[in-house]
Amino acid sequence: PLFCLKENSQDCMYLQYCKVCQSYKAPRSHHCRKCNRCVMKMDHHCPWINNCCGYQNHASFTLFLFLAPLGCIHASFIFIMTMYTQLYNRISFGWSSVKIDMSAAKRDPRTIIPFGLSAFAASLFALGLALGTTIAVGMLFIIQMKVILTNKTSIESWIEEKAKDRIQYYQTGETFIFPYDTGSKWKNFKQVFTWSGIPEGDGLDWPVRDGCHQYSLTIEQLKQKADKRVRSVRYRAIEDYSGVCCPVTKGVKTFFTTPCTEEPRIALSKGDLILATRGLKHWMYGEKILDSAADGGIRERGWFPRKCVEKCQYDSETDQPVDGEKKNR
Repeated sequence: PLFCLKENSQDCMYLQYCKVCQSYKAPRSHHCRKCNRCVMKMDHHCPWINNCCGYQNHASFTLFLFLAPLGCIHASFIFIMTMYTQLYNRISFGWSSVKIDMSAAKRDPRTIIPFGLSAFAASLFALGLALGTTIAVGMLFIIQMKVILTNKTSIESWIEEKAKDRIQYYQTGETFIFPYDTGSKWKNFKQVFTWSGIPEGDGLDWPVRDGCHQYSLTIEQLKQKADKRVRSVRYRAIEDYSGVCCPVTKGVKTFFTTPCTEEPRIALSKGDLILATRGLKHWMYGEKILDSAADGGIRERGWFPRKCVEKCQYDSETDQPVDGEKKNR
């Protein structure tokens, strides 16, 4: 959303600029790579609904997470009762064994629907799926309710954790207070769930706590981005990498430890420069510096095998030495 206009251009210094949408992002907004647009109060991109969960549909998505387990519990009850009633007339108990005759009912051969071995296996499989969905989606519902009752999103919870890590790492003595938590779970709940189905506010301006203002969160995000640029490490590609998810030619450990994420991989050619921001034991994530990046061009971001690169003599975007101290900020 185009939030920063000429008449309030002084606010632009507190906002993040989206290079894809060519506009400033409103507070609590984030750009979604899948939808290719900025989403107000973005929580995450859900592949099951093929859409983002954000300001407009956060309540609807949470209700979906609540009703889906209820439907699965109802289906589980039906499957259990079906198998019980059908097996009741087919089980015989002996002194040393229990026998099940799936060919026909012994007491009442008149069955409405034939229930053979294949039907029993299908019902048992469907029961397992229903119970598994109940547990998995139910846990997602609990996670969503936790962030809603604190008036956060999943992304903002992660931003808050990184703020604590940044303050502890640099020992700045700051205290980051999440600005949008009203302090009342009921008030936080009502900002998302309303009788009309339309969330409160316009998605741009939000009520904030005392001592905070509209840009408290975006200022913290800008600090984290600046810290990310300082702490990024520059690498040079020493091997070609095609960008496949599970490369066979890069070693067995690299093949089996590929990151379980929807984030993309980036293809590398020998000599490419990459700014790595995070990594695993055999994989790293970073931005490939293109030739057009000298004037603020686009950078390709994604994962790449660690064995395909080597650290440059200068490890940060500001050309600081590898052994330089970064805690003096």
